[in-house]
Amino acid sequence: MAKQSAPQELAQIAPKLVGISNDVLFGDVWERPGLSPRDRSLVTVSVLAALYRSEQLPYHLGKALEHGLSVEELSEAITHLAFYAGWPNAMTAVTQLKKIADEHSA
Repeated sequence: MAKQSAPQELAQIAPKLVGISNDVLFGDVWERPGLSPRDRSLVTVSVLAALYRSEQLPYHLGKALEHGLSVEELSEAITHLAFYAGWPNAMTAVTQLKKIADEHSA
């Protein structure tokens, strides 16, 4: 499984942000032993969906599938958070999950 990294095309405009993302977020936080990559993905997807961070969500949904979460598990998490984070957030997240799931099954 390839290590996660910030989009390299952003390094031209924000090299420090990309460097911190790669070194601290993906190089340290995501590598800590307290949670598995699968669990970290579930937390990340849930927070991104709850906060309506729809630009980051597709990438992390794909990573969640790579880290062993199933479409059914992600769908259940999104359904659950609809009652805590709002219906529109959940509907946006599940729409993006369908797109990502379709891409991964193709």
